[in-house]
Amino acid sequence: MKKIMSLVLSLVMVLSLTACGSGKAPQTNQPAIENNQEETITVVDHLDNSVAVPKKIDRIAVCSIWPLPSVLSVFFNSAEKIVAMPEPSLSAAQNSLLGELYPEILDVNTSFMTGNEVNVEELLKLAPDVVFYSASLPALGEQLTNAGFSAVAVSVNKWDYNCIETLNNWIALLSEIFPENDKSAIVEDYSNKVYDMIQQRVSKIEKDDRPSALFLYRYDDTEIVTSGSKFFGQWWADASGAENVGEEINQDNAVTVNMEQVYAWDPDIVFLTNFTSAQPDDLYHNTIGNYDWSDIDAIEDSRVYKCPLGIYRSYTPGADTPVTLLWYAKTIYPELFKDIDLTKEAKDYYNTVFGIELTDEQIETMFAPPSEAAGGVF
Repeated sequence: MKKIMSLVLSLVMVLSLTACGSGKAPQTNQPAIENNQEETITVVDHLDNSVAVPKKIDRIAVCSIWPLPSVLSVFFNSAEKIVAMPEPSLSAAQNSLLGELYPEILDVNTSFMTGNEVNVEELLKLAPDVVFYSASLPALGEQLTNAGFSAVAVSVNKWDYNCIETLNNWIALLSEIFPENDKSAIVEDYSNKVYDMIQQRVSKIEKDDRPSALFLYRYDDTEIVTSGSKFFGQWWADASGAENVGEEINQDNAVTVNMEQVYAWDPDIVFLTNFTSAQPDDLYHNTIGNYDWSDIDAIEDSRVYKCPLGIYRSYTPGADTPVTLLWYAKTIYPELFKDIDLTKEAKDYYNTVFGIELTDEQIETMFAPPSEAAGGVF
């Protein structure tokens, strides 16, 4: 018996020394590592970071990229996965079709953020499986990553403010993370067809015959903010066949100007975004601040328009982009696009691409958004 026990102990010692000398983890740990790898995928985000995200994602947080909750909602045809989003995303949902289609989004937590500042402790309590943040805030991404979140950067300007390309790339990224909901091909096909059709028509219009357009991104009694050559207004103008009056300003993002500059530009058309509460009547009747618009051509010709608000504020990229582009083209050139029925096109787009059936009344509200939609944005 003693000899047998001695042989057993010797064998155990040999096996232990062999395991230690190999430099490998004990075999019992290997299955856990392999299972962990099988439960995640690696994606490249819009800052070219490789990010490991869970294959199964039930809880999503969105930080600082305001249109994304609306895109996620139509992507899933549900907002149930969204557990956190910025306050401006909520105010848009409260005053658009989004809250009507997906009432659960109206209860999503917004208290974890103040401006672009994230309360990490509060976000941890919400236990998101993935967090999306704006690629313009890399420091925020680093903060989220260091806190242990799977943080994915999403950009609004990587494609030179091209709203069609941006939407296509957003959907491509989401389709990679959620392959069971892959909509990249159908969104890209529909968006590009709309864009190509409009380009085919407006390309025949000489530059001197194109109307000049002013985009009032923000407008109140203290400031007039528009788009230079490096912001969304420039792309909307180019894509729909107009001339952006602010193109001469080579400044990235929004540009503050004064009324004297507006007089010098004397735009043929004025577009009011949903980042301002102003409505066309406010310009027609000079009800905001001490500005006088009465001698501007757009006012004299009654060509001041409020931009649509379907799922989100349509000045930015979003799920509404193809329909919004049709609206711009038809608004600028009503005769050239008189064959385009916006109600029919909107119904077809949302049904074909996202499986959402909209009524005539819902489409009507899309093209007559309330002032309250600007709440909480600045």
